[in-house]
Amino acid sequence: MTTIRTKIAVLGAALACVLASAPASSDAAATDADMAPTDLTCTFATGTSVSYGDGGFASKVASPLSFSITKIDLDGQSAALTAGDGTQTVAVRIIRAVNANHFLEVVNEGFLGLTTVYDKDFKTGLYPAVHSRHLGVLGQPVVGQYLGSCTDTTPP
Repeated sequence: MTTIRTKIAVLGAALACVLASAPASSDAAATDADMAPTDLTCTFATGTSVSYGDGGFASKVASPLSFSITKIDLDGQSAALTAGDGTQTVAVRIIRAVNANHFLEVVNEGFLGLTTVYDKDFKTGLYPAVHSRHLGVLGQPVVGQYLGSCTDTTPP
């Protein structure tokens, strides 16, 4: 028959094992953020644009797209997105996920741009990425989705 002291001893031992396996502080998370790129250049060679008109959606192949994401601060959940030609930079918010980071751009009109950058593919050295746009032109929905990758352009 198990005594209360035995149950408490077993519970205490289990708790000690759990506490011993946990990180002593948030150093592990800080290390992950410290190792993450602070600057990325993203290129999307494949894409589809869909617009709504005359009672239905129509799709077409989208032109290639490129831009840079800089000043990436995972802890502060902020970054800057600069158009491929370097003419415009906007602030973006970061939503962190398991094996990815989402960069959310909300433009003045309320339209959205979302870029998801996944963990580095060590075989290619690239970060697989997907970019989506949700906007409207003359009151009609226009959406786009692009597939590509990003490269780490963090200064040494």
